[in-house]
Amino acid sequence: MAVKFRDYYEVLGVPRAATADEIKRAYRQLARKHHPDLKPASEKAAAAERFKEINEAYEVLSDPDKRTKYDALGASYKGGMDYTPPPGSSWTAADTSTWNEADGFSDFFASLFGRAGRRGGRGGVRITIPGSDVEAELPVTVEELLRGGRRRLQLPNGRAVEVEVPPGARDGTILRLAAQGEPGLNGGPPGDLYLHVRVLPHPRLRVVGDDLEMGLPLWPWQAVLGGEVTIDTPDGPVTLKVPPGTQGGRRLRLRERGLPRPDRRRGDLHAVVRIVVPERPSAAEREAYETLKRVGGVAADRPAA
Repeated sequence: MAVKFRDYYEVLGVPRAATADEIKRAYRQLARKHHPDLKPASEKAAAAERFKEINEAYEVLSDPDKRTKYDALGASYKGGMDYTPPPGSSWTAADTSTWNEADGFSDFFASLFGRAGRRGGRGGVRITIPGSDVEAELPVTVEELLRGGRRRLQLPNGRAVEVEVPPGARDGTILRLAAQGEPGLNGGPPGDLYLHVRVLPHPRLRVVGDDLEMGLPLWPWQAVLGGEVTIDTPDGPVTLKVPPGTQGGRRLRLRERGLPRPDRRRGDLHAVVRIVVPERPSAAEREAYETLKRVGGVAADRPAA
């Protein structure tokens, strides 16, 4: 006896190449949207039919063995075509009419998977629904990107969770906490919590990919004469050599003092030179600059481009 082919991918609104997580997420969204218990009385009957259809599709596509068997058949069929069970199948119309009334599955499901797919008893399937996933922002410091850390986060629903920030996370990294989302209905499993990492502004450091940048203020004579300066980095004080004739905007690199990378190395730290002048020079300083002006002549009034 022929039965209508059912496109389970179309039912869940996912492509045939969808991953298990994509299928689960689509199911959760649709199941909550069409759950009969969440509908007014006038819409409950239609919602129940749609809900059974969604559950049937998920029953197949969430099970690797069932999905493989379905894909082998589905590749040869298009929506609306009929499917005839193979010769020797124990399925009959009488079996299906009794079984489907009890279990909520279609004739197509029964003909394809037989009684092995049966779920629940003659009293019907208990309608359960997984909890919704929750998304939230996780603000982290640059220091936490460098070394990791543990953070207590207050969610929008008022619940607090403990979060482990892994070293090497980046702005936009998504952390998944399984079963930390909204609770399910009627015994359904809870959803997941997805945290989007957002890096907080730092007073001295700026994140650029795997690297860090920091300002390096130099007095004019330090830039002209060069020398050694000590700077505070996230790893502690470091002595940095400034070449003579250093110009403003020059980047002095300290290797592997940036953010952790997947290859277990680190990015670099760049000290960006900024020339500063005294706002209120002393008499001695003014005299020194006047002398420099006289010695430099025209070049001191008109720097080279």
